Amino acid sequence: MAGRWARGSAAAFYAGGMNSVQLVLLALLFGAAAGVGVFALISFAVRAGRRARAAATAQVPEGVTQVLSAMDDAAIVVDRSLTIVAIAPAAAAFGLDTGGVVVDDELRDIVRHAQRSGGHERAQVRLRRPGMSAETHVAMARASMLSPRYCLLMLHDITEQLRVEEMRRDFVANTSHELKTPVGAVTLLAEAIESAADDPDQVRYFTTRLAFEAERLARLTSRILDLSRVQAAEELTEAVSVSVDEVVAASLEEHAVVASAAKIELVRGGQRGTTVVGDAQTLTEAVSNLIANAVAYSPAGAHVGVGVRVVDGVVEIAVTDQGTGIAEADQQRIFERFYRADQARSRRTGGTGLGLAIVKHAVQRHDGEVRVWSQPGRGSTFTIRIPEGGASVASQNRNDSQ
Repeated sequence: MAGRWARGSAAAFYAGGMNSVQLVLLALLFGAAAGVGVFALISFAVRAGRRARAAATAQVPEGVTQVLSAMDDAAIVVDRSLTIVAIAPAAAAFGLDTGGVVVDDELRDIVRHAQRSGGHERAQVRLRRPGMSAETHVAMARASMLSPRYCLLMLHDITEQLRVEEMRRDFVANTSHELKTPVGAVTLLAEAIESAADDPDQVRYFTTRLAFEAERLARLTSRILDLSRVQAAEELTEAVSVSVDEVVAASLEEHAVVASAAKIELVRGGQRGTTVVGDAQTLTEAVSNLIANAVAYSPAGAHVGVGVRVVDGVVEIAVTDQGTGIAEADQQRIFERFYRADQARSRRTGGTGLGLAIVKHAVQRHDGEVRVWSQPGRGSTFTIRIPEGGASVASQNRNDSQ
């Protein structure tokens, strides 16, 4: 009896133990299932967040397109594949357009660096404009990330700024070099006069030389100021109707005495009564410089002619000489500051090398151009071409001033 009770108790205890294990296992399974569910929910939330962020960056940030349309500089927005998705109007000048791909290696590198760093990248680049294979433009490029997907690339063209700075440096260097010669000569001659104080003939000789160098220095200084003045403004501040007849007459009269002394005849021909829109003083200086060169480089007994004609609405003022002529290799450079095709003759005549540079800038201010034809031994012809103007311009200016 007791044995049966003991066996029954053991069976009951074993059955109870089994139920406890099953409960623990069920609890573990439920906990695991709950954990998997929570993990799945978290993963789903993370993926949903990523999809939301990707959707948010799939479009160009709001307002960027409007800002680009108002920009003067070239600018584009590119995606991770360097495809252009938005542009500023000025970007078209560099061959950049929506839907295209950035192909320039320097621009690609700047964008790639900005994408890797997630910040800004800035560098100077050289770009070619479509249709201008021989012309390279320099620009400051700046890349900035707008979002994880899009990058803003801005291009500021500094070609003209660099050109002006280079011209300024060259002008200062050239002017300093040119001024050293007469200044040094004046110093040496002054010392020579002091050393030869007891020799009247030597004093007179050195004094004459000193006066020549002083005049040369004054002439050079005056020409430098003239060139600086015509370069100071790219456009005319006031447009008036200018009589070409008066400009030519004033220029010829200015050199009549010098030409007569050199036994050179000045001849006026061509059409009369033509007018242009511009500044009379500046145009007179331009024509006067051409006549001065023609007289200086012509032999005694030669003729210097000034002719005027109108061709297709353009007034042409041509100055022709029978001088030594200009070699073809020099014709491309004669309008540079201080450039002299004939150094020896220029020293004898006191030339500064600035006359033709003044002519070029004076004519450019009038939306014109100056051309040259020349052959060694046959002379030269310089032609100023300026759009024709009428008396109505002067009348309009008078009405505006009243």
